[in-house]
Amino acid sequence: MTVKPPADAGSETRADLAYQSLREAIGSGALRPGQKVTERGLAEQLEVSPTPVREALRRLEQDGLIQRTGPRTVVVADIAERAIADLAEVEIGLRGLVARFAARHATADQLDTLDTILDATDDLLIVIVTRHRNGENVERQLIALLDHMQDFNETLNACAANPVLVRLLEQSQVFSKPERRARILGQIAVNDRFGLDRYSTHRALVRALREGDSATAERLVIEDAQGSLTDLGAHTERRPR
Repeated sequence: MTVKPPADAGSETRADLAYQSLREAIGSGALRPGQKVTERGLAEQLEVSPTPVREALRRLEQDGLIQRTGPRTVVVADIAERAIADLAEVEIGLRGLVARFAARHATADQLDTLDTILDATDDLLIVIVTRHRNGENVERQLIALLDHMQDFNETLNACAANPVLVRLLEQSQVFSKPERRARILGQIAVNDRFGLDRYSTHRALVRALREGDSATAERLVIEDAQGSLTDLGAHTERRPR
């Protein structure tokens, strides 16, 4: 079992970084269900003191990802499909709330940034389709495209002007960013049209944000999040509208 030390992430605390690293390790299988670990052992692998690890484990216990068996010992929980579905429902709901808040608070500059990101992504898609048709490698362009979409999501989060809501979303995501990216690339390798039907709704989302239409913005994001999580392997349940 190997847990990667967290990379520096600016203003995030050591406890935040430890939490993210451990959550990613659990999601990727580096920490297996039923595996017993200690605070000291994890601290050594993460190259931090036990204090941030202790805080990270407390949060993971609240998430239901670990179970405490002693004062300094925990076991990685066996996450059932029901638990994954519950977590997915929370993530979907929070993403919808972010869009609702964004429709109320987005600035003109932020909305222009969203359109600029989509313009660059459209250009990349044309290059990807052309290179793929010619049998050329498109890995570099796909990674750049995913970078653009991450920028889009982060800008959308900033539009909400609610750091508490964004933090809750970050803590409730079914897949870590690296795992999500790996799953997307794996799906694209099988189906080069993967995700394109949902990508087309991004322009409609920006229009809804410009019009201050919070209900439409929330609906578009919820539908996109449901489809994305389902396609990436997380069981989700359609919520009645």
